[in-house]
Amino acid sequence: MSFKDHFSGHAGAYHEARPTYPEALFDWLASQAPSRDLAWDAGCGNGQASVALARRFARVHATDPSAAQIANAEARPNVDYRVEPAEACSLAGASAGLATVAQALHWFDHARYHAEVRRVLVPGGVVAAWAYADCSVAPVVDAAKDRLYVDLTGPYWPPERRYIDEGYRTVPFPFDEIDVPAFDMHVDWTLAQFLAYLRSWSATQRYLAANGEDPVALVEDEITRGWGDPHAVRRVRWDFHLRAGRV
Repeated sequence: MSFKDHFSGHAGAYHEARPTYPEALFDWLASQAPSRDLAWDAGCGNGQASVALARRFARVHATDPSAAQIANAEARPNVDYRVEPAEACSLAGASAGLATVAQALHWFDHARYHAEVRRVLVPGGVVAAWAYADCSVAPVVDAAKDRLYVDLTGPYWPPERRYIDEGYRTVPFPFDEIDVPAFDMHVDWTLAQFLAYLRSWSATQRYLAANGEDPVALVEDEITRGWGDPHAVRRVRWDFHLRAGRV
């Protein structure tokens, strides 16, 4: 089936530039699952969440419709990467204790994915989806980043991006919802790492393709001034949103 592909063209850069998720998130998910034999990570991209799950589950079935993303995924002996859409999983029915989606639920055909979750999960199995939205570093850096996000690349974000901006609260989620704790998502980065992250945005890549110009370069001087020593490590924090439920 066709899928909304915004990352295959820069899968390598995406792999190198994306922040990591809180380890406490995966500890909590493992504690909620009725079994730790098998987890299904849909829309796995480069396998960032899949690898974290593999430290807590015996097996992880990690799927993404993008062959380029799978080719850039981190190999682990207990992670089975498959090029397949979230709406058509090859797992047997009632086989997994946990189904996860990291930063990808907004791209799915929700009704078809939800049907697969109900088919694949064991009774009482947990489904969890999370996304990170806006980030912050320091006032001057944030002002330039906001100009990039809104003024420059704003028209180039796909319409599904609104689900992230709305904290995933408006995404269809027809499961028995679980109260979730708050998680702090942050990384400590140099200036080069932060700029690489901005260049990994799908809207940045679409702006570049449409205009032949890197929009990050238009705010880079301002970000650099706000950062100070380019080799200095600064903390970057994201708004983190999680929804979880049981079937």
